[in-house]
Amino acid sequence: MHPIPDGALDVDSAYRTRSDIDVLVFPTALELHQCIDAKLMVGAQYGHWEPSGAHTGDISMPMLAQIGCRSVLCGHSERRQGHGETNAIVIQQVIAALEAGLHPILCIGETQKEREAGKAQTVVQEQIAGAPLEQELTIAYEPVWAIGSGKSATPADAQQMHAYIRSLLPVHVREQIRILYGGSVQPANASSLLEQPDIDGALVGGAALDPAQFQAIVYAAVSPPSPHD
Repeated sequence: MHPIPDGALDVDSAYRTRSDIDVLVFPTALELHQCIDAKLMVGAQYGHWEPSGAHTGDISMPMLAQIGCRSVLCGHSERRQGHGETNAIVIQQVIAALEAGLHPILCIGETQKEREAGKAQTVVQEQIAGAPLEQELTIAYEPVWAIGSGKSATPADAQQMHAYIRSLLPVHVREQIRILYGGSVQPANASSLLEQPDIDGALVGGAALDPAQFQAIVYAAVSPPSPHD
């Protein structure tokens, strides 16, 4: 829930997609039109799974697609925690997004308590269960304990979880589905995270609010491509 950073809509903005890397932005609903009109590649932070109805304050997936959104986040940890979105609701969002022609980014990840209890893999497995993995989507692993804390998973820890998530995917799409890492991604750790074989990109949070920091992360992603690109 932040305004567009200064300069984000400029022609030389770091937030513009490139020929060698996909760059998407996820502004607030109030700024979707502005970013779309500026020719940025735009996704929504949330979309309701029903096409219309008595859901005051919500926006449906078809509505997002109609205005020019390309993608949508489904089940971001802050939505799961702050808005009570269950695994079942998130999967409904993913399905509705695909039906509307949007590219869903399915967000999964464990809390610190779940990790300490040795349940991290069980949690992400349950969060993926029921997702239409045969279709074109992206998965974003965001360890809840790392988001906004400044404490990122180590590259080795992140790679281990990403490899586990990939093992849950159907064999014939295992190399096509991108798995992003999101959890206090910063210029200082972006390269070491993105060079891991099963990390295909980043879901950037706080650092994306600073154009210089975001540009540094983009540059880190431009280095030798992942085998899953």
